[in-house]
Amino acid sequence: MRFGYFWQMNLLYRIAIALATIILPLVGLLSAKVNHFLKGRKSLFKKLADFRSKNPGNLAWFHVASLGEYEQAKPVISKFKKEKPHFLVLVSFFSPSGYDIATRKPQEHVDFITYIPLDRKSWAFEFVESVNPSIAFFVKYDLWYHHIIALKSREVPIVLFSASFRKDQNYFRSDGFFRSVLKKMDLIFTQNEESLQLLRAIDYSSGYLAGDTRFDRVNETANAPKHFVEIGSWVEGKKVAVLGSVWEEDMKLLIPLINKYKEYLWIVAPHDLKPEPMEMWAKAILSKSTRYSQKSTLNGMKVLFIDNIGMLSSLYQYAKIAYVGGAFGKGLHNILEPIGFEVPVIFGDLKNRSKFPEAAQSIAQGCGFSVSDFESLDQNFSKLQDQEFYALAKSNAKSWMEANLGAADKIVSEVLLNYPLDGR
Repeated sequence: MRFGYFWQMNLLYRIAIALATIILPLVGLLSAKVNHFLKGRKSLFKKLADFRSKNPGNLAWFHVASLGEYEQAKPVISKFKKEKPHFLVLVSFFSPSGYDIATRKPQEHVDFITYIPLDRKSWAFEFVESVNPSIAFFVKYDLWYHHIIALKSREVPIVLFSASFRKDQNYFRSDGFFRSVLKKMDLIFTQNEESLQLLRAIDYSSGYLAGDTRFDRVNETANAPKHFVEIGSWVEGKKVAVLGSVWEEDMKLLIPLINKYKEYLWIVAPHDLKPEPMEMWAKAILSKSTRYSQKSTLNGMKVLFIDNIGMLSSLYQYAKIAYVGGAFGKGLHNILEPIGFEVPVIFGDLKNRSKFPEAAQSIAQGCGFSVSDFESLDQNFSKLQDQEFYALAKSNAKSWMEANLGAADKIVSEVLLNYPLDGR
């Protein structure tokens, strides 16, 4: 390691965090999102202290960036709680959007949900001291240097799981500050072999290939989905396509498809729940449509817009074909959710495929289909109307799912083998 470079980056990091603590409140005066980000962290330490004073037992801390990472954490939390039922589980979020959704109702196996404070050294050490964890888990990424240093100072085992690395990340580009953060992990469980090889290339020896815990999570959902009586009656005996987490860029291709395939029922779940885009799309669709919150009856409707949060992962149970949005914009959403129901999935052509390795894997497995324009979308949708082609795609989805189950069991078993946590 180049120590001069390391200390330069360390200093720059501390300056950046310090500036953020000054600048963000000013930005919050103009930005509702930033204001919400800061407001949620008010009284954080008091709430945490109150919880721990009433619940002083052994605790496992799981940190996630947002909702997607929390979904990846859930199977591991469930397995950990089964093996260590006397442990408390605390989940911290960085993102307000993830925190807001998770705190709407009690979360199974989770005893407390909090924000993580900004990574200022004094706040990080106070947070870790207040949490007083026996073990800490980080999910996928979102590794905060001072929080990790604080854990190390207390000799708390630190585990990173569902890690998916790319060779262009700072961890692998040069030996120094960012790589030191990664090497402070006691155990790292990767989603794929490529990520494990990157760890080995930097002489990290405590890496394990466990797979993607999202497979476990979507399998849980598929085995016990929420049921919606009205929708179930509406779709019975019909061909159904579910369009999940779609954006305007997706709908530009999908609206002509909806207008062409009139024999289908379409369930459309936008990523953005503002009514204006849905109203605009409804006008461009030739068939009758309604929003879920405004429906009086679904009789005669061909298109149903889902204008709330929390339904989508279970709606794929009704699908013959799924389309998952986001690839043309900020990033592809979870294509494994329909795969869990053995539903072939179509998605946009990704600009940065390395960030979403499951997309290429689904294509290789024969259950995922990438499209770049209406012509390729129409072509793939048409292929899936062929009974033999569809049956093979459906079978491929099932096989891929079954082959990737068990990541949570591998992670927790290996963690407890290395760190039994008896008496902690």
